[in-house]
Amino acid sequence: METVKTTYLGGLRTEATHVQSNDTIHTDAPVDNYGKGEAFSPTDLFAASFGSCMLTIMGISANTHGFSIDGTTAKITKIMGSNPRRIAEIIVELTFPKNNYSVKEKKIIELCAKECPVANSLHPDLKQTVIFNY
Repeated sequence: METVKTTYLGGLRTEATHVQSNDTIHTDAPVDNYGKGEAFSPTDLFAASFGSCMLTIMGISANTHGFSIDGTTAKITKIMGSNPRRIAEIIVELTFPKNNYSVKEKKIIELCAKECPVANSLHPDLKQTVIFNY
């Protein structure tokens, strides 16, 4: 079964529909690549997927081990490279609510962040920088 149906709308814009939920996302090419930058670019979504995947896997593990990461935020910075044009680095700065996490909980969080399915799918040349602020 298909996961996403994407339609090219013209003008360097797309609409992606999540088949199961019918939720939609729009993309626009960035201003440095002929677009208007009026929505996420495809590479912005890629970076957002990386941060969201990390938070989701950390949340699953936190629930499993009896603690919470509710309210954690991820500030994600995408750095583009050239020749070929691609994402060269993604920096994810995770800021956790004041919770006095134990050493064990921090270890669980940090292991999960680096083992999410998106992180494991990235090419080894893509630099992944993860910063943990407890």
